[in-house]
Amino acid sequence: MTSQQPEQVKAELGVIPETALWTLYQRAAEARRPDAMLHDPKAVELVDRLDHPFAERFGTSPLQARLQAMRVACFDREVADFLEREPRGTVVCLGEGLETQFWRIDNGRAHWLTVDLPESVELRERLLPPGPRQRYLAADATDLGWAEEVDRSHGVLLTAQGLLMYLRPAQVRALIAGCAELFPGGSLVLDAVPHWFARLTRSGRMRTHGYQVPPMPWSMDAGERAKLRSADPAVAAVRDVRPSGRGLAGALLPLALTVPPLSTRRPSVTVLDFAERPGRP
Repeated sequence: MTSQQPEQVKAELGVIPETALWTLYQRAAEARRPDAMLHDPKAVELVDRLDHPFAERFGTSPLQARLQAMRVACFDREVADFLEREPRGTVVCLGEGLETQFWRIDNGRAHWLTVDLPESVELRERLLPPGPRQRYLAADATDLGWAEEVDRSHGVLLTAQGLLMYLRPAQVRALIAGCAELFPGGSLVLDAVPHWFARLTRSGRMRTHGYQVPPMPWSMDAGERAKLRSADPAVAAVRDVRPSGRGLAGALLPLALTVPPLSTRRPSVTVLDFAERPGRP
C-alpha cells in the first residue's frame, strides 16, 4: 500500500511576494546537490509540493543557487549565535516569505514571529503550518504596529532578508529607526543589493527566462554600510557579515569578495546593534 502524496498547492502571488518562490527554488536547488553548502530539506519538500513552473520561469543556475545559499548561511549564522546567547529569545522575521530557517536552526526553546503581507502569510500557513512557538502575523513590515506583538522578555533579534531593497529609501530609514527605538539592546540583520544591480532592475534589464526581477528602489554598496548609523542615534554599531562556504568554490567566492571593486560594490549582509536604554532593568 503506497502512502498518499501531499496535495499539490498552486502559488499565485503578486510581483514582489513572488520573489519568495525564487529564493525558495534557489535554496532547494543548492540543497539537492551532493556537496550542498546549505542543508534545507524543507525547501526541497516545498518545491516538490508547489504547483509552479520553477525551472521554466526562473531558469537553472548552479552559481546563483550557491550564491543564494551563501547569503542565507550568513543569516543562519547570526540567528544561531543569538540563540546561543538567548536560548529563549524571540526571532522576528520581517517579510519572511517561504523562508525555512526555523526548520534549519531552531533550538527547541526560542519563539519565532513572521511578519509578512496577507497573501504571503496565507500561502505560508498552507505550506508551513506554525508550531506552538511560531506565530504568523499578516501585516506590512513598514507599519510598526506589529512591534506590540513581540515578546521582549528574553532578547530580540530581527531579520529583514530580501525585503529592504523593495522599499523606498525613506521607508528603509524609518524602519531601521523604529526598530532601534522599539527594541533597545536588540539587533537587526539585513541584506542589501549594490547600486549597479538595483539600477539594472529599475531599467528592466534584470531578466532570466520568463522572470522579470522587480524594480528595487533601495540599494547600498557594501562600502556604505556605516551610513546606516545615521538612521537613528540608537543604532550603536554596524557590522559586516562575511560569507563562508565549503569546497574550492565555497572558499574562493568569499575570498573574491574581499578584492576591489567587489569588496565595496557587492551584495552585503549587515548587522545593526541597538543601544540599551539607560536604566533598563
